[in-house]
Amino acid sequence: MILPKYSMGIGDRFAHQGRAQLAAFVRARSQGVEVTPVWNKSNREHLIVHSEPISVRAEADDAVRAAGWNGPYFVDADHIGLKTVDRFLEPSDFFTIDVADLIGKPADDAEIGRFVSKYGGYAGSLKVPGIAGALDVSRARIEQIARKYLQAAQEAGRIYRHIESAKGADNFVTEVSMDETDQPQTPVELFFILAALADQNVPLQTIAPKFTGRFNKGVDYVGDLKQFEKEFDEDLAVVAFAAKEFGLPKNLKLSVHSGSDKFSIYSIIQAATRKHDAGLHLKTAGTTWLEELIGLADAGGDGLEIAKEVYRQGLSRFDELCGPYASVIDIKRSELPSADEVSRWSGSQYAAALRHDPHNGQYNPSLRQLLHVGYKVAAQLGARYTDALQKHAQIIAQNVTRNMFDRHLKPIFIG
Repeated sequence: MILPKYSMGIGDRFAHQGRAQLAAFVRARSQGVEVTPVWNKSNREHLIVHSEPISVRAEADDAVRAAGWNGPYFVDADHIGLKTVDRFLEPSDFFTIDVADLIGKPADDAEIGRFVSKYGGYAGSLKVPGIAGALDVSRARIEQIARKYLQAAQEAGRIYRHIESAKGADNFVTEVSMDETDQPQTPVELFFILAALADQNVPLQTIAPKFTGRFNKGVDYVGDLKQFEKEFDEDLAVVAFAAKEFGLPKNLKLSVHSGSDKFSIYSIIQAATRKHDAGLHLKTAGTTWLEELIGLADAGGDGLEIAKEVYRQGLSRFDELCGPYASVIDIKRSELPSADEVSRWSGSQYAAALRHDPHNGQYNPSLRQLLHVGYKVAAQLGARYTDALQKHAQIIAQNVTRNMFDRHLKPIFIG
């Protein structure tokens, strides 16, 4: 299976918005840009909402049939490891292999030595087409990188071979994720990470490194835009060079696990991918769940009451909901309105506080982050929540499609 040049990972916590999501891709195609949809859901998300991976396949297939979509599409087993992958094997044809937990845990010294010996020839001034000047590389630096990343690459190889044994080598797309870690990978580190993955015979078609800056859930990028621009541009050059050097798939591309809505870097990403004629995989999964809440608020009545209930419980269960996401949220509790205040809001006030529109003075990024990680509350509302999604399907779908096209597909892939 080949992942096309442009693709976008789209999550849907409650599996009701597949058709509305795909409508945005249909609209992009009508404007001359083909972006491949990749429905994704992690094991953690399945556990929280009590769903099974087969539900993602069913949702994607239903949306494709309803829209008459004749392009490729995929179902991603998101952030899996050896302990979690088996339940995804049958319905998935895209696997995001997450090995971030092994970064910094050294492999055997003998294996590190073999890696340094094999790739020591790159020591010195490494010239990468597309990067001005040369990258400074020493054997000591190669050893340091191997000590930090080699075991993670070896684990990726073990997971890949496990999937391959079940599905066959050409029947799925492989992504390797190293983004959920504390420190960003430099372009030099990325080059030797790709060497290590090639040594493991992992035919990855996309890699998700950790970039400079904070990628908090549901809100914009926080960091030095100039530094990100330089780093992203060099990473694109490194990926293209490494693919040729190490015999990796020709369509190997960067994946940006955005945590949703990194609007301030979208123009940078678009300019750089155009400059290098490079592909891109953008993952912006949590957006749809928040658009459901916005749609419910817009609907008023019982929909608005449910949206308020999700906030009320989310606020009272702050530590429980935010704990698992502590490294990727930055909520200022002093900026969170009280539950009593929100209970008096109109639907338009709720929607304005939640909708990611930085130009609207009512937009509240702390509230948005809390609700982003608060989908567990909606899951526990059970049929009350999902029945409301069906009752107010039209207004929710309008929000989902508009958000996905106007805020994501258009600025990155169309311009």
